[in-house]
Amino acid sequence: MTKEKKIWYASYGSNLLEERFNCYIKGGKPNGSNNFYKGCTDKTLPTESEEIYIKSELYFANKSKSWNGSGVGFIKTEFDENKTTLGKMYLITKEQFIEVVKQETNNNGELIIDFEKAQKSGSLIFRKKSWYGNLLYLGEQNGNPIFTFTNERNLTDKINAPNKEYLSMIICGLKETYNLSDLEIKEYFEGIEGIKGNPIEKELEKLIRKE
Repeated sequence: MTKEKKIWYASYGSNLLEERFNCYIKGGKPNGSNNFYKGCTDKTLPTESEEIYIKSELYFANKSKSWNGSGVGFIKTEFDENKTTLGKMYLITKEQFIEVVKQETNNNGELIIDFEKAQKSGSLIFRKKSWYGNLLYLGEQNGNPIFTFTNERNLTDKINAPNKEYLSMIICGLKETYNLSDLEIKEYFEGIEGIKGNPIEKELEKLIRKE
């Protein structure tokens, strides 16, 4: 019997923090969020997790009810070798991946994702007009495909700053995943749309030091 391949779910936002991502697996309410997640049918935690450098640009946009109307993270739909978004990926089953996506996109119905088609084309819009309805293929690691998701278009007309709670969660995730200094984390965020030029930019140093 051939062992079924697992899938790497790659995160670049609040799910960088493993404790927060695990709420999608085993259920729970993340700190600072208004949402309670029911978790997956299979509540087995990821068998592996590791860093990933995504060659696309991070930005913050839309108004999230989960985070009191603040912006949340997205990556641009096109890849750019000159841009790097720091991510973290988790090795989970295909069924868990689909259930994570359903929770992330508030989908209570049936969801079928053609992973092979996404691999061949590089992306797949599995739910139109959903915030995170665009599946992106990021390659393979140890024979298992890597996927993340973002919007079907670049939301440059809906740029919106993240709140302190959401940004703090990402900062905690970066510190958990990468060996970065406080200055390096500050420099990482300073040029990002949704942060640069907004009041939250002046809070960066304090938030990073606090976390």
